[in-house]
Amino acid sequence: MVKKSNSALFGGVVSAVANSEAGSTPRPRPNSVMEARDRATGPLSRGEVVAKQQLKVDPAICRMWKHHNRQYDLLNEQRCNDLIESFKAQGGQEFPAIVRRISGDNEHQFEVITGARRHWTSSWFQKNNHPEFKFLIEVRTLTDEQAFRLSDAENRDREDISEYERALDYKNALEHFYEGVQKKMAQRLEMSEQRLGQYLQLAELPANVVAAYPDVLEIKEYHARQLKPLLTDSRTRTRVLQKADELVETQKNLRAKQSKLIGGNEVVRLLKDAAQTKQPKEKNILAQYQSGSGKEMLRVKRQGRTGLLLEVKQNSGASKQEMIEACTKSIEAYYS
Repeated sequence: MVKKSNSALFGGVVSAVANSEAGSTPRPRPNSVMEARDRATGPLSRGEVVAKQQLKVDPAICRMWKHHNRQYDLLNEQRCNDLIESFKAQGGQEFPAIVRRISGDNEHQFEVITGARRHWTSSWFQKNNHPEFKFLIEVRTLTDEQAFRLSDAENRDREDISEYERALDYKNALEHFYEGVQKKMAQRLEMSEQRLGQYLQLAELPANVVAAYPDVLEIKEYHARQLKPLLTDSRTRTRVLQKADELVETQKNLRAKQSKLIGGNEVVRLLKDAAQTKQPKEKNILAQYQSGSGKEMLRVKRQGRTGLLLEVKQNSGASKQEMIEACTKSIEAYYS
């Protein structure tokens, strides 16, 4: 089995992204990532001349583009091992990263549009007494929207970028480059609106549900589809989020013991099971209030024949204003 990596850029890769109009006939798939890069930025596909400059530089003078679609802080030797071995075998980096020049930054001269793992790997060699492994870059002039499409074109079929990372990238791009118009974004990426919508739905998973997974690579788009109805219904949302909090703590304890973590599919199953488990109804409860995050923040109980008891729940994420409003409503209802 051939493993996809930056050392095998000429495999069948991505659906080209180029300037497309509504109703236009989809262009054929490019034969290589290099062709996808060129078509993503447009000029070469229109016959215009594009000047390219390749350099070998110290990776320290390059920073990540703020809209880069990979979570750089998650990169490590394990996730970049294939590149480390490729650098050793090839005597350096085989294919250039795409960068653009920047100004106004005293520490950096370039920002990386595609090639985060190549940048990390080159930096790793620099830190491990191999200064000869410079960072190979190709300098281009790109708008932000062109940079986004180029990055998506190169990474869309890569297995080492999680669906969740890609979903966050699409959510950010929709706001910054396409004025929130999904149809426009889908056309520019030559992607169906339905498929784009599924990724955007994935990006909306609550933070504690995401944290319940052992790794972002295990967060799948179809998981979001399974959890959406449970997170939309207020009756099941609270139970799902409570279970997610429990799983976060469980995973933390398993990591501390260096034990096997709960896998992504199992996380989803446990969350779904929790949603179907009805909590025993407590006597004398008059009302329950949830915070903006969907967690219970206040429980109102009858105490004795005439008393009222307000129970404030910890770790609900409720703001002070939310709590004041809930308490006020409870007291007003009691005295009405």
